[in-house]
Amino acid sequence: MGIECLVLGAGQEVGKSCVVVSMGGKRIMFDCGMHMGYLDNRRFPDFSLISKTGDFDSALTCVVITHFHLDHVGALPYFTEVCGYHGPIYMTYPTKALAPLMLEDYRKVMVDRRGEEEQFTYDHIMECMKKVTPLDLKQTVQVDKDLEIRAYYAGHVLGAAMIYAKVGESTIVYTGDYNMTPDRHLGAAHIDRLQLDLLVTESTYATTIRDSKYAREREFLRAVHKCVAGGGKVLIPTFALGRAQELCILLDDYWERMNLKVPIYFSAGLTIQANMYYKMLIGWTSQKIKNTSSVRNTFDFKHVCPFDRSLINAPGPCVLFATPGMISGGFSLEVFKQWAPSELNLVTLPGYCVAGTIGHKLMSGKPTKIDLDKDTYVDVRCQIHQLSFSPHTDAKGIMDLIEYLSPKHVILVHGERPKMALLKERIQSELGIQCYYPANNEKLLISTTQNVKIDVTKKFIRSCSSAMLSNVKNSCVSISDSSSKDNEIIKLAREDTTAEGILVMEKTKTAKLIHENEILCTLGVKEHQVRFAFCCPVEVTRMEHLSNEANTTHFHESSITRVDVPRCLATEDRLATANNALLHILLSELETRTECKNIQIASDSLQLHTFHVCVCSNEHCSYRKKENGVGESVVYFCCSWSPCDDRLARELLQIMGQLALSC
Repeated sequence: MGIECLVLGAGQEVGKSCVVVSMGGKRIMFDCGMHMGYLDNRRFPDFSLISKTGDFDSALTCVVITHFHLDHVGALPYFTEVCGYHGPIYMTYPTKALAPLMLEDYRKVMVDRRGEEEQFTYDHIMECMKKVTPLDLKQTVQVDKDLEIRAYYAGHVLGAAMIYAKVGESTIVYTGDYNMTPDRHLGAAHIDRLQLDLLVTESTYATTIRDSKYAREREFLRAVHKCVAGGGKVLIPTFALGRAQELCILLDDYWERMNLKVPIYFSAGLTIQANMYYKMLIGWTSQKIKNTSSVRNTFDFKHVCPFDRSLINAPGPCVLFATPGMISGGFSLEVFKQWAPSELNLVTLPGYCVAGTIGHKLMSGKPTKIDLDKDTYVDVRCQIHQLSFSPHTDAKGIMDLIEYLSPKHVILVHGERPKMALLKERIQSELGIQCYYPANNEKLLISTTQNVKIDVTKKFIRSCSSAMLSNVKNSCVSISDSSSKDNEIIKLAREDTTAEGILVMEKTKTAKLIHENEILCTLGVKEHQVRFAFCCPVEVTRMEHLSNEANTTHFHESSITRVDVPRCLATEDRLATANNALLHILLSELETRTECKNIQIASDSLQLHTFHVCVCSNEHCSYRKKENGVGESVVYFCCSWSPCDDRLARELLQIMGQLALSC
C-alpha cells in the first residue's frame, strides 16, 4: 500500500499550486493554479503528466480547489474547457462565488489591456463554474463508494479550506494556503485531530517567525500617515479579495480615530463586487465581525470610496488600493509607472510577491530603475515599504499544525527551496516525522500501512484476558512502590502481553480472529486426535487364587489376592472392583515415586493431562508387546497419550516397568 504524489506546481516555488495524489485506486487533483510570474508554457501545470492521451476524465477521480487565489484556481477553466476535463470539481461556497470574479478580472487585464493571447474566455469561466459542486465546512462528501472528502476552515481568505481525503484506510490532508493566527476579518485555521498518513502543507514562510500583529499594524499606519502628511500618494498593490479588506478595516478605523480627511480609494469594479460578497458571506468571517454584524456591517467603510482613473495625476495626497497584487500587471502597474518617480510617494507591499513580478524586484532591494520590457523602464525614486500582512502562516504556525496532526509523513509545497530544506530538517529533528519537498513534475511514493478491521470471538478475548492477568500476577511481585503499582500494572497489561490466535479470512466475509480450539468448528471439520498407546506389563507379588470368573477375563489363575471382593457380586461387578483396586495401588506407587500429586482417578482409569491408564482385559491387545520371560504374575495396563505429553508418558512408563505391585 502507498500514496503517490505528483507535484505539478508549487514544487520548490510559490505559484501554480497543483498536486495530484493517488491512493487506493483513486486520483485526486488538489488545486489547479497558474504562475503569476510567467507568460510562457510555465504559466500552467504540465497536464500531460496526468494523461498522455488527454483522457482526464478516466485519469482523475475529482478536482478539489482550496480557495479563489489565481495561483490555486487560475488554470481551472483552461483545464476543463480547453483540455477537456468534465469530471467532479469541489470547492467551498465562497470560493465558487468569488473565483469567477478573479478569473474574469485576470482575463481582462491580460487580454483586453495587454493584448496577450487568450488562454480561456468569459464563456469558458462560466461553463467551468457550472461543473462545480459546493462544499460546506466539515461536510463529509462521498465522491464515490470509496473516496470521501471533508473541508476545514483555513483562514487565509474568505472561503479558504483545508481538504481531508480518505480512501479505505489511507488518509491525507492538503492544506492549501492557511493562517494559524486570526486577523481583523478572518478567524484562525482549525481542523480536527485526525489520524493521517500524509500531510501536504504550504511553506511560504518556512523560516520566518513574524512579530506581533499589533506591532506590524502600527508600523504600517505610521508609514502611511507620514507619507500623506508630507503630501505624498500611497499605492497599496493588493488582490481585490483578502488583504484589501483586512487593510481597509485597519485604515478605516484609524482614519476615524485620527479624524483624517485624506481620501482612501479602491480601484473601481472588482473590489466593489468583492465587498458585496463579503457582506453576503459574513458567516465565514471572524467571530468579532459576526457578533457586530447586526449593529453595523464592518465592510460598509466610511472613509473608502471608488477611484476614477482621471485622479491618477490629481494633486494632493491619497491612499489607493489597486489590483492586482505583486504589481504583476493591470491597474496597479499603470499607477506604479506614474507614481514611482516621485520621492514623496510610497509603495507599500503588504504580502508575499512571486519571483518574476515587479513587486518581487522591489522587495529584493531598492532598485533605481525597473525594466518593464526591452524598450521600457521606470525610474524608481519613491519610498518602498515592505510589511508582512500576508495571510499565510509563519514557521511557528506550520510546526504547530504538524505537531497537532502528527501525520506519518509530511510533504512541503508552495515555498522557496533553501527555506524548505531548513524546515524539513527541523520537522525531522524536532518532531521525528519524515519530510519531503519535491520539485515540480516530480513523483513521490509514500509507503503506508493498512489497518484491517476484524471480528474476534469471545473465547479469544477470554484467552487474552487470562494471559494478561497471568502476566500481571507474575510481574507484580517485583513492584514494591505502592504509589506506582497501578501505573506499572496498566503498563504491563498493555505492553507485555502476547495472545495467540488464528486469523480466518473467508470470501465476502469480515476477517475473524479465533481461539485455536475453535478452528475445527469454524471450518466444519471433525476433530482428529493423534494418540500414542502402549500396553505396559506390571509385575504383581503375593498373589493368591481368586475365582474362576476373574481368571477367565483378566489374568492367570492366581491373579489377585488381598483385594476384598464380595462373593455376592456378579462377575462383571467383581472384576470392576478388582480393577479399581489395582488402579488405587498403582496410583499410590506413582505418587510415591514421582512428584505428580494431581493424578486423577475414575472408576476404571487414571489420568494425568492427556496420559490415560486402565487395566487391560484384552489378552490379544494390539498395543501389547510380546516378550519372552514375562512371568505369570503380571497385570497389563493399557496406556494412551497425546504427542504433547510424550515426555511425561515415557517417564511414567519407565517407572511402571520397574514396579512390583503388592496385592
